[in-house]
Amino acid sequence: MNFCQISLALYAGAFLFLSGCTSLLHNVSHEVQPSEEPHSVMFTPQAGDESTYFYYTEAQLQWAKGNLDKAASFLEKAIRKDPESAYLKTELAMLYLQQKDEDKALSVVKTILVKKPDNVDALIIGGRISQNQNKIDEARRAYEKVIAIDPTQQNTYLLLGGLYMDAEDWSNALRVYTLLIEKFPESYAGYFYLGKIYVRQGDLSRAEAAFRKTLEIEPDLEEPWFELIRLYQLQNRPDLIEAAYQDILKAVPGDIRALMGLGIIYRNQAKNDKAQEIFSMLGMKSKTDPDVIKSILQYYIEQKKYSEAVLILEGMQTAAPDSSEIHYVAGITYEGLGDREKAILQFRQISPSARFYSGAVAQVSFWYQEQGKISEAIDFIQSAIQKVPGNSDFRLYLATFYEETGDMDKAVESLQQGLKLDPENDQLYFRLGVIFDKTGRKTDSIDAMKTALGLDPKNPSTLNYLGYTYADMGQNLDEAEQLIQQALVYKPDDGYITDSLGWVYYKKGLYRKALEYLDKAVRLIPEDPTILEHIGDTYLKLELPQKALDYYRLALVKKENEKTDLQEKIRELETRGF
Repeated sequence: MNFCQISLALYAGAFLFLSGCTSLLHNVSHEVQPSEEPHSVMFTPQAGDESTYFYYTEAQLQWAKGNLDKAASFLEKAIRKDPESAYLKTELAMLYLQQKDEDKALSVVKTILVKKPDNVDALIIGGRISQNQNKIDEARRAYEKVIAIDPTQQNTYLLLGGLYMDAEDWSNALRVYTLLIEKFPESYAGYFYLGKIYVRQGDLSRAEAAFRKTLEIEPDLEEPWFELIRLYQLQNRPDLIEAAYQDILKAVPGDIRALMGLGIIYRNQAKNDKAQEIFSMLGMKSKTDPDVIKSILQYYIEQKKYSEAVLILEGMQTAAPDSSEIHYVAGITYEGLGDREKAILQFRQISPSARFYSGAVAQVSFWYQEQGKISEAIDFIQSAIQKVPGNSDFRLYLATFYEETGDMDKAVESLQQGLKLDPENDQLYFRLGVIFDKTGRKTDSIDAMKTALGLDPKNPSTLNYLGYTYADMGQNLDEAEQLIQQALVYKPDDGYITDSLGWVYYKKGLYRKALEYLDKAVRLIPEDPTILEHIGDTYLKLELPQKALDYYRLALVKKENEKTDLQEKIRELETRGF
C-alpha cells in the first residue's frame, strides 16, 4: 500500500478526504455525519407504536435498496405517527441530503432545533448545509455550539478549524485545533493543522515539532514529510531537506515526488552523477508509469516551477529520448520559461502516433503565425499532413494560413480536401463560407453556412455569421433576427453578436431599437471600428449628423484598412458644415 492509499484509508475514518494523492486533510468531506450512525442504531418502538416501527423498518429497507423516494415517504409517515422523534427527523434529514435536497433537509433540521436547540446531530447537519451554501458564519456558530455542548465531537473540530483556516483566522484556528489535541491527544490531523498554522505565524520550530508529532502518531503519512521539506526550504536547510527525502524513500522506495525533489537537491549541490541517476530512472519509469509525467505536471508545471521542471525533464530525456510525452511536457515547460524556440523544437519531435500530436502541430503552427512566419507555418502543416493524411483539422489550419496570405483558391482547395475526409465537419464548412464571403461569392457563402448550421444548430458563430450576412444584404431580415437572437442565447454578452442584432434593426428601419443594441455592443467592444461606424449610420438616420460625424471620425482612427467609404461619409458631412 502506498502513501496515498494509506492516507485515504486513514482520513476517510476521520471524516476527511484528500485532494489528489497528497493534499492531506485540508478539506472536509461534503457528506454529513451525525454523532452516531443512524443505520447502526436500532429504533426501539414503544408500546402501541407498532405503525411507527413498521414505517421506519420499511424506510430502512427501501433506503438499503437505493429507493430513496420510497424511503423518504415511509420516514415521513413514521414521523407523522411520532412527531416528537428527533431521531426519525435526523434520519429524514440525512435521506434528503442523500437526495441532494438541502432545502428539505434544512427544514427538517429547523423543526428539531425549535424544540431541542442543543440537539448535536441537528446542529452538525445544519452547520454542514450552511457551509455548502456558503453561509460560513452560520456554520461556524453551529459547530462552535456543538463542541461546547459535546466536546467529544472530534470531526466537528476539524470542520470548524477548516473554516477558520479558509478565512485565514489563524488565532481561532489555533484555538480549535489546540482544543482538539487536548481532548484527543492522538489526533494526527490536529497536529498536522497546528503545524500549518505555526508556519503561517512564523513559528517554525513549533511547526516542525507539530509535523514530527503527526509522523510519530501516523508514520506512514506522506504529506507531513513534504510540509517539513517546505519548512526546511524556508529555513534554507538543504541537509535536512535531503534527509527528509531519504526518509520518504526508505518508507516508500520509488516514490516519484520524493525522487524528483531529491534529484533537484543533488543537482543544486553539484552532485550531478547522483542527480542524473535519479532522472534517468524516472525517464525509464515514465515509459510504463503515467504517474511520472502526471507528477511533473502537478508539482512543477502547475506551480510554475519551470526551471526545476526543465532539470528533471532534460535528465529524463537522456534515458528516454524518443518519449513523446516527455517532449510534450518539455515544450510546455520551455514555453512557460519564455523560450519558444526550444518549445517548438520539443514539439516537433513528438511522434505522429502520439495522442497529443494534433495539439502540438496546432500549437507550433500558430506560434509560427504569431511570429509572422506564415511560410514556415504552411510548410510545417504540410509536413504534418504527409505524416497523418487523414487529419481533417490540419486542412483547416492550412486553409487559415493560405487565407492570411491571400491565396483564397488554395484555401478553398484545402477545405474541400478536408471535407472529403470529414464531410460532417461543421468548422470546415464555416471557414469555407467565410472565404466565399471574402471573395464575393455570397450565394456559395450562405449555402456553406447553412450546411454548417445543419451540422451544429447551436453554434453561435455560425448563427451570427449567417444572420449578419442576411442583414448586410438587406434580405430575410426576420430570419436574420431569429438567427442572431438564438446566437445571443448561447453568448449573451458577445459584442459582435449584439452589434449584428443592432444592424438587423437598422436594416428594418427601427433606428431607436438599433441604437439600443449598438450602444451595448460598443460598451462590450469599445475599439471596434465597424460597431462605431454602425452607430454613426444610425445617428445619421435619426437626423443627428453631428453625433454621426463624431462616431465616423472615431471609427476612422480605429480602422486599419478599407477606409474609402468611411472617409466619403465624413467628407459629405463636413461639406454640409458639420
